[in-house]
Amino acid sequence: MIQKVHTFDQVLDTTGLFCPEPVMMLHSTFKDIKVGDVVKVLATDPSTTRDIPKFCLFLGHELIEQAETGSEYEYLIRKGG
Repeated sequence: MIQKVHTFDQVLDTTGLFCPEPVMMLHSTFKDIKVGDVVKVLATDPSTTRDIPKFCLFLGHELIEQAETGSEYEYLIRKGG
């Protein structure tokens, strides 16, 4: 679970969705927020452990933290410029 040390501006709940939906929703969310905003993503699809870091790398966003608790995954991502 993401530690409460980090703050975030928005939560994107993609639980129950499978590839490619979580990343598509994340991409859509990032169109509507400003640079520097932080989004907490909740997911249950194990492929997000591969897809979300690649999303960040390719599009210049910062993956602040990634955590796994059982079959749930959480990510904190800061929108890059």
